[in-house]
Amino acid sequence: MPLRFSSAARSHRRDASGLRAFLGPALFASAVGLLLFVMGAGLQTAAGEVIRVEVESRTPVLDGESFGAYGSYELIRGRIYFAFDPSDPANDAIVDLDRAPRDSLGRVEAWTTFAVLQPTNDEKRRGLALVEVSNRGGKFSMAYFNRASADLSADDPEAFGDGLLMREGLTMIWIGWQWDVPRGDDRLRLRVPTARHADGDPIFGRVRSDWVVEEATDVLALGHRDHFAYRAADFDHPDNVLTARNGRTAPRQVVPRDEWRFARRDSTGAVVADSTHILLDGGFDAGRIYECVYRSKNPRVVGLGLAAIRDVMSYAKYDPNTLFPVDRGIAVGVSQTGRFLRHLLYQGFNTDEAGRRAYDGVVSYTAGAGRGSFNHRFAQPSRDAHRYSAFFYPTDLFPFTSRTQFDPELWRSDGLLDRQRPEHRPKIFQVNTGYEYWGRAASLIHTTPDGRQDVAPAESERIYHIASAQHFPWRFPPPEENRLRGSEPDEANLYRGNPLDQSTVYRAVLIQMIAWVDRGTAPPPSTIPRRVDGTLAPIDSVDFPDIPGVAFPEVIHRAYRADYGPRWTTGGIVDRQPPKIGDPYPSLVSRVDSIGNERAGIETVAVRVPLATYLPWNLRIGLPGETDELTDFYGSFVPLPRTDSVRAATGDPRPSVESLYPSRDAYRSRVQAAADRLIERGFLLTDDRERVLQRAAEVWEWVME
Repeated sequence: MPLRFSSAARSHRRDASGLRAFLGPALFASAVGLLLFVMGAGLQTAAGEVIRVEVESRTPVLDGESFGAYGSYELIRGRIYFAFDPSDPANDAIVDLDRAPRDSLGRVEAWTTFAVLQPTNDEKRRGLALVEVSNRGGKFSMAYFNRASADLSADDPEAFGDGLLMREGLTMIWIGWQWDVPRGDDRLRLRVPTARHADGDPIFGRVRSDWVVEEATDVLALGHRDHFAYRAADFDHPDNVLTARNGRTAPRQVVPRDEWRFARRDSTGAVVADSTHILLDGGFDAGRIYECVYRSKNPRVVGLGLAAIRDVMSYAKYDPNTLFPVDRGIAVGVSQTGRFLRHLLYQGFNTDEAGRRAYDGVVSYTAGAGRGSFNHRFAQPSRDAHRYSAFFYPTDLFPFTSRTQFDPELWRSDGLLDRQRPEHRPKIFQVNTGYEYWGRAASLIHTTPDGRQDVAPAESERIYHIASAQHFPWRFPPPEENRLRGSEPDEANLYRGNPLDQSTVYRAVLIQMIAWVDRGTAPPPSTIPRRVDGTLAPIDSVDFPDIPGVAFPEVIHRAYRADYGPRWTTGGIVDRQPPKIGDPYPSLVSRVDSIGNERAGIETVAVRVPLATYLPWNLRIGLPGETDELTDFYGSFVPLPRTDSVRAATGDPRPSVESLYPSRDAYRSRVQAAADRLIERGFLLTDDRERVLQRAAEVWEWVME
């Protein structure tokens, strides 16, 4: 039977520390857990909080191996049960919470699986938590910050990499927050209730799914990226409409209703009715965009994910019986969950039901100007509204900056932190790559809505731009099958996928946030392209060099003033599917140098001492449909010509490697100086210096050979 911990039974950590030391962590937890289960089961109050924790396993990490000053670690797995009070003002923003079923105390319940890594010795604990907001049910922190190469497992050294997070003494917490994550692979998912009308009747509504079809097929799943889908409630309802179009903003053409149905193929290839798939007679054409609006029912209370992330931190900080006690906490998210954290801040979820601050620091990686479908009726949290996929979902929405701004077209003032109590506003890092400026409208987080003026970050905020990097770290050397250009003698070699290694910056920035929260040590100032110094500009003013065989984009992702219907602003209900698209906000990017690398932001060694042009964008070359559109997530890589003779033969305007560096030793000397400068500025850890030098040597060998 799992151990159960009720938050209604109270004691003091200080009084329990001696008993914990005498019995040991595992035996102490067993004793306290059983005692609290017996004594506290009937004493729960109506306050919304973590009401129960079930421990399924508690295992020493790597047989008790020590991680520096903080000693050995343990891995705890189990379930966390939450209860939320619909009448509490802290939960007012949760859409449909008042329509969810309630327990005997009037609360709405939800539960999730969890994993925690923490030092086993109470006396050695730093008291600082890192809560990872899981990206689509996975765990990214160990790979991003520890350089781990295996899934989290207590007995696998590859799961802990170089141990950076443990050497910092952090308590690491993972819980599920997203309701529609696919099953399997140890993914984290929050189990939330469905909403109904007061009389118990189901709530109906219109749901939208869309696809860029890359390969011809006759069946498409309604869910995004294999996620759970809202089921079609009535196969014959007139709300069910399928359209096709040939481009992002091209006119939609209605597909006749008798040519498609809600169905899939079974393992034998036979067609069977299915409420989560559609089948088109004759098949879906590669290169076209299809969009299905359909009638569904039983919306999930998706916004409970925001409250769960809030309350797990409050449980760790304030509950005297918590399994993983800390005094301070940092939330970290990447891409989807970086946007989630922007959404959490915007809707005021850093104040819990007891009126206390949840997080002391928030680090949002690669979120750009986005928020997301994290708290509205029939929300699909995975839908991300990129330039060329998942179009026009409620993601890139005003306001964008942490400071209050005014949009004259909407005639509205708002700011990302306006709903957050001033005393509960955390320290904030927003970290973006060049891709987010091209593919996620990141310039809007530090400009006015018209893009003409800079907006300074908030006092407790830093914004960092990693020059020329793509959305995620990419391997080196680039796969040969990713080469898009270079077969002709007058073309430069162009690869899909940008191998600039921004992971070193990610690690350094996280350590800066830890020092800021833990000791009050001020981090480096914001480092971004700006209007005032001319480094931030429209794409037609970038001054990109005319590299042979490399076409510069004519498009960029834009955030639009979108109309989702009359109940969107007041009730979080989408009545207009698809939305009516209004005027776009301007998207601006960093200007580039003569090589084509971005001039503004944090210049990694690869940009500071270049052997290639690292592009944060990539065109859909070789893919069906619009080949002049942007490829989601990916950048490009264009090595410099090795010699002046190669440069002359191809007509490449960029300098050759031999003209920049008289010898390999000269190149290495400049790399060392650039790495040392990054360390001085706080954007490279001393531990990562050798990695940077090794990567630079590998790029030299590859380019020159």
